[in-house]
Amino acid sequence: MTIAAGPVLASFPSPPQGVWQFDLGFVTIPLRAYALCIIAGILVAIWWGERRWAARGGNKGTIVDVAVFAVPFGIVGGRLYHVLTDYYRYFGEGADPVDALKIWDGGLGIWGAIALGGVGAWIACRTRGIPLPVVADAIAPGIVVAQAIGRLGNYFNQELYGGSTDLPWGLEIFNRVNLETGRPDQLLGQSTGEVIAVVHPTFLYELLWNLGVAVLLVWADRRFRLGHGRVFALYVAGYTAGRFWIEMMRTDPATHVLGLRVNVWVSVLVFLGAVIYLLLARRRGGRESPEVALGKAGPAEETDTETADEEQDEARDEEQSAAGEQRASDT
Repeated sequence: MTIAAGPVLASFPSPPQGVWQFDLGFVTIPLRAYALCIIAGILVAIWWGERRWAARGGNKGTIVDVAVFAVPFGIVGGRLYHVLTDYYRYFGEGADPVDALKIWDGGLGIWGAIALGGVGAWIACRTRGIPLPVVADAIAPGIVVAQAIGRLGNYFNQELYGGSTDLPWGLEIFNRVNLETGRPDQLLGQSTGEVIAVVHPTFLYELLWNLGVAVLLVWADRRFRLGHGRVFALYVAGYTAGRFWIEMMRTDPATHVLGLRVNVWVSVLVFLGAVIYLLLARRRGGRESPEVALGKAGPAEETDTETADEEQDEARDEEQSAAGEQRASDT
């Protein structure tokens, strides 16, 4: 905690840098805090998802198998969403379209990551005969905790912050420069020690909100034994509710639609969709049986009422026919 002059009473500093260069003699390897946070979040989500899946009666290793599909799909989807909604960074005047491929510089949209990651998870679930909603319920708390960990990467990158503030938890934004060229470089440079702004740490607001959503999911799942995708829908509703007001506080450049940041509109629409799903999924009853998690009672293996009645009628006809033949032979 540092004391600043003027109207600012207290604040906390940003990291002096977000990238470390390791010179191995024949090659220089950049170690990026943003990438490390994303990887750590993915590992935590998989670990916790495995534990929750086993508690639901599933086989160990299933969530890892799903992640093999979901994670690459999610990374591609997250990048596509970011590039499409922030197209001016890559296709505007003076921009270089090749930068759209530089995912290591940051820029992943959670909406695209969840959407395309869900496609990857669906493919994996189909190969194992497991309903996707069952898997989604198991991994939902881990996903939102992974998002919280990922927000630490934004802290190291000095990005995703709000307007100026004099609150005690204001975030100090340092002037960063490239030590070789002396030019300003907020992403890859190092701090000069000069504070250029004290702002709302909206990355921290979202981090704490996400952790709160994770607690809510665990509590609601235990209290109401949610199933059929309702834990995941509750995650989506809870996350978007927080993202709405936090997005309104952010001051970094963004695409606007009708005067509002595009992610504000997306938050509203996705929130409404999640709430509608929650209401409709209630009709399907409580949590699925452990056999479903094992892939033994997937949709393709379930027998509907009409089929069961037809099978019973056929069995009855066969019994009556056999009885008639027996009486005829006795005569």
